[in-house]
Amino acid sequence: MEKKEISAKEKRVRAITSIYYSNPEVQKTILNFSLNREVVPQYFEGFGKRPDTLQYISDVNGLVRKGATSFHASEELWHDPLQLSSDSTQKELTELRKSWDLLLDIDSPFLDCSKIAARLIIEALEQHGVKNYGVKFSGSKGFHLMVSGKAFPKELNDQETRKMFPEWPRAICGYLMDYIREDYNRLASEILTDIGAIQRRTKLSREQLEEIRCKSCGKPALKGSIANYACPVCNMKIQRKNVKITKRRLKCLNNSCAGVLDRLDGEEFHYCENCKDPENENLQLNSNKHPESFEKSKGVSAEKVAAPDLILVASRHLFRMPYSLHEKTALASVVLDKNEIDKFMPKDADPLKVKVREFMPKNEKDEARRLLAGALEWGKGREIVEKRFEENRYKGKKFEEVELKGVTEDMFPQPIKKLLKGLEEGRKRGLFVLLTFLKSTGFSPDEINKRIREWNEKNDPPLKEGYVRSQIDWHMKQSKKIMPPNYSNDAFYRDIGILKEMPKTKNPVVDVMRKVRNRGS
Repeated sequence: MEKKEISAKEKRVRAITSIYYSNPEVQKTILNFSLNREVVPQYFEGFGKRPDTLQYISDVNGLVRKGATSFHASEELWHDPLQLSSDSTQKELTELRKSWDLLLDIDSPFLDCSKIAARLIIEALEQHGVKNYGVKFSGSKGFHLMVSGKAFPKELNDQETRKMFPEWPRAICGYLMDYIREDYNRLASEILTDIGAIQRRTKLSREQLEEIRCKSCGKPALKGSIANYACPVCNMKIQRKNVKITKRRLKCLNNSCAGVLDRLDGEEFHYCENCKDPENENLQLNSNKHPESFEKSKGVSAEKVAAPDLILVASRHLFRMPYSLHEKTALASVVLDKNEIDKFMPKDADPLKVKVREFMPKNEKDEARRLLAGALEWGKGREIVEKRFEENRYKGKKFEEVELKGVTEDMFPQPIKKLLKGLEEGRKRGLFVLLTFLKSTGFSPDEINKRIREWNEKNDPPLKEGYVRSQIDWHMKQSKKIMPPNYSNDAFYRDIGILKEMPKTKNPVVDVMRKVRNRGS
């Protein structure tokens, strides 16, 4: 077999890796942090076998000699990590779970924005009574904050804390992001001033970079339009909402007139899908009648450009261990003091100049009780709002059930075609998109199973067989149709690299529906 040629960058990283991990302090820190955690080494070719652990300090050097470049650990603490399996049920995972630490992964495209988010979250933690937390550089453009599981009560609301993973850490992440949102948007927008550079980097238009929010519920407002028409024959005037501009002319609505309507002018407005007009329950709150109910972001919307990613928490989720290297940057995941964040520069993470410090905070018992209670209360409120949102959104609407048949791969939208080529990152999110898309477009269970298997072989590395099988089985059992996420959901499209420009349609299934209809016409 022909050997793969090693790039100059890979040679450099391998050389640094060998020297760096020979540091006894680095080895000791990695080993100590690994206690009761699942630990997985990463190689240039991909991640090592799972599950795995570190038992001796010599294990670090042993894996490095085999080509390991970094080490990743679980947020969850296990009674015996080696008992884990990709085929483990949720019940088995819960029985194995000893505890969990709260990891806040602040990952923005811009390091300066990550600094702002880290500082604000630290302030939020302190305001909730959490005085002890670990801070470290992620190795690229973000930071990791950690609160030990010891800080949380063993039980709350008659539920055992160790069993509430990932639900409770997800609630805390969402709560903290909501808690800092206004300050983050304001401070981050102040430094995101080079709109031209941001447009080139994000591929978003100036209009897309701005954001209008409803003051009442805080949700992003949607854009609508009103067009004015007049008939040149009978002078009838009408208004129409959200009309798409086409070459097709509208006939006059006066049955006794043979005229064709001329478009005179039009205007755009914003409306909230969640809130009703206080004067008319049948209308949605809009900026035409109530401009005071909407506010525009100052400059670019920080959340659209540099939203810190806090909520991707899942069972057996791994994160880069303290003082582990980062393959792409060759920087170390160094531990910081909160006062060092603002002045931190990537050069401060030079692996050959690091000073080893403790990352795991010495939390006191119940130190984070108020934080957890606040997050769970916030979560209940969100559920009420979301329920009301869904009720309002679909109230009075009738849906035409469209059965799609004879869909071929050439009808697939571009993001799905790109997804089918395989992924290196975001493979689980990609699997969800592909499963829901194929099922929604009328493919049989056998065809779905075959296509998913072929797709997984192209992933680098492929997802574990047990995980893929469980996901296929679950989706095939669902009688309710689950649509793939809309294109506006960056986590499922833009963040995994299958979408650069926003399509004209909202959802990949809509693209297919249009092609099926056009074929039949």
